[in-house]
Amino acid sequence: MKERLLFLGPPGAGKGTQAALLSKKNHLLHLSTGDLLRIEVSAGTVLGKKAALIMDKGELVSDEIVLSIVQKNLSGQSQGWLLDGFPRNLVQAKALEPLLEEIMQPIQAVILIEANDEILVKRLLERGRADDNEKVIRNRLEIYRDKTAPLINYYSVKGLLKSVKGNDEVNIVAKRIQEALN
Repeated sequence: MKERLLFLGPPGAGKGTQAALLSKKNHLLHLSTGDLLRIEVSAGTVLGKKAALIMDKGELVSDEIVLSIVQKNLSGQSQGWLLDGFPRNLVQAKALEPLLEEIMQPIQAVILIEANDEILVKRLLERGRADDNEKVIRNRLEIYRDKTAPLINYYSVKGLLKSVKGNDEVNIVAKRIQEALN
């Protein structure tokens, strides 16, 4: 099975759920960039302090900081890993590639979890987050398409992309992902 993975998919597709399941089952290091940032901030590391200054203003942390955190967590890694939530755009993908080459751990597969908008909206509304209403969710889906469509093509051209239908139950989608990686 491929062991250096990247998950892509729209909000509500189940990336986090599937990444956690796959990581646990196959003993992969699950790197969620959002979680990694929060860990760095709470630990008070140099990178965490830089990130906190930006996050406290409600701004996005720079690609440079996120790449540094990813590098820190992957360097010297002997087990496989799964990146969840990064890269989010083509600039980040192109910056990530040389970093992974430098530590001799290139991506082996990119899993794209696809689901139709009506299912995504329904799932996100069911999460019950205060900032999730249908208008906001549909806007997030449009932003995702604008930023991520080039990534899908980028990894497809490299022969790394595997698309998986994510409309079904968690265990069915998990089985599809496992099959795509064998």
